Amino acid sequence: MTRLTWVRHGPTHAKGMVGWRDLPADLSDTGLIARLDQALPADAAVISSDLVRARDTATALQGTRLRLPDEAGLREFDFGAWDGMVFDSISDRDPLLSRAFWETPGDVAAPGGESWNDLAARVDAAVDRLCHAHAGRDLVVVAHFGVILTQVRRALGCTPYEALAYRIDNFSMTETRHTGSSWQSGRINHLV
Repeated sequence: MTRLTWVRHGPTHAKGMVGWRDLPADLSDTGLIARLDQALPADAAVISSDLVRARDTATALQGTRLRLPDEAGLREFDFGAWDGMVFDSISDRDPLLSRAFWETPGDVAAPGGESWNDLAARVDAAVDRLCHAHAGRDLVVVAHFGVILTQVRRALGCTPYEALAYRIDNFSMTETRHTGSSWQSGRINHLV
C-alpha cells in the first residue's frame, strides 16, 4: 500500500484566482510549519508541484525526508483568462460559463484554461506514476486545492461536484491510500 499525505501549500494572500501564476507562499508561521512537520510520516519522501508556493512549502517541511524532483503534473487548475481575477469579476465577464465551471464540473473550462476533467486526467497520471515508482512507500505531496480535490474524488468515488464541496485549507493534510487495485480515503482537511 502507498499512503499519500497531501498538504496544501502555504497561503499566497492573493485576492483573485491563483492557478498557474507563480506566486510565493507565506511561510512565516514557523510554529505551524514545525507542528505540521511533526505530524507527517518521518520516513516519507516529499514531492511537490513545480510552482513556487508548493515547492517552497515542501522545502520547509522536508527536514530529513527524501526530496523527490518537482512534478509539473501536480500544478493547480490552469484558470486561463480567469487567473488573477476575483470571483465577482469572473461572474460579470462570463456569467454562464463561470457558474457552469463550479456547478457542473467536467468538461467546462475557463477561457484558455482547463476543465475539471483535464485537471483530473493530468493529476491522476502523475499520481499513478508516483505510486508505481514508489510502491509501498509513504509520500508527502505538497500541492494545490484543485489537485487535492481530484484525489479526494478518486478515493471516495464521488462526483467532481461533491468533491468541490470539501474545504482544503492551507497547511492542511488530506490522506489517500493506493492498495494497488483500489483507492481509499483517510482524513480530509486535517489541521494541526
